[in-house]
Amino acid sequence: MQNNKIPRSDKTLLIACGALARELLALIEVNNFDHMDITCIPASIHNTPKDIPEAMRAKIREHRDDYGRIVALFADCGTGGMLDVVLAEEGVERIHGAHCYEFYTGPSAFAELAEQELGTFYLTDYIVRQFDALIMDGLGMTKHPELRDMYFANYKRLVYLAQTEDPDLIEQAKAAADKLGLEYEYRFTGLSELGTFLAQQEPTSS
Repeated sequence: MQNNKIPRSDKTLLIACGALARELLALIEVNNFDHMDITCIPASIHNTPKDIPEAMRAKIREHRDDYGRIVALFADCGTGGMLDVVLAEEGVERIHGAHCYEFYTGPSAFAELAEQELGTFYLTDYIVRQFDALIMDGLGMTKHPELRDMYFANYKRLVYLAQTEDPDLIEQAKAAADKLGLEYEYRFTGLSELGTFLAQQEPTSS
């Protein structure tokens, strides 16, 4: 995912979660952020969060000599602070937040959502598209529906944090809430928070 008009040495490399790839490409194209390239760590790594820090370190070291700057577009995502330890050791900053939900809502709005109902399961556009593969199949509930009560007994609602206004995704999110037996709520976030962060990453040659 590279723009070849600018030498790599003058560019910023975004090492991102694969779940953000579509949104990042859209933001870069719309805003003409030609000084940015993207490489992704597969979103499936969230199934084993302990692997995230070293996967990030490997990506940094693979590309360090090629780019003027590297930024991690990855939240802590269950690493217990170990991702930040690795990033500090490698001299790379990351977007703030414990998870991608904060990227989209902003910290204060997400804190308000969490305070309203701690037992909330969140969806993004990516998770809605991959819901059956990631959640139903990934957690074994397709074959063993009884597992739903074990995984979601303490959840009361499902909140769809939508990056796009897509009627098909809305219907899929509603169906996901039904499958999990949770109350459904829709919140449009757009991409402004993520876009603001990208806009703050100045070209390295400036």
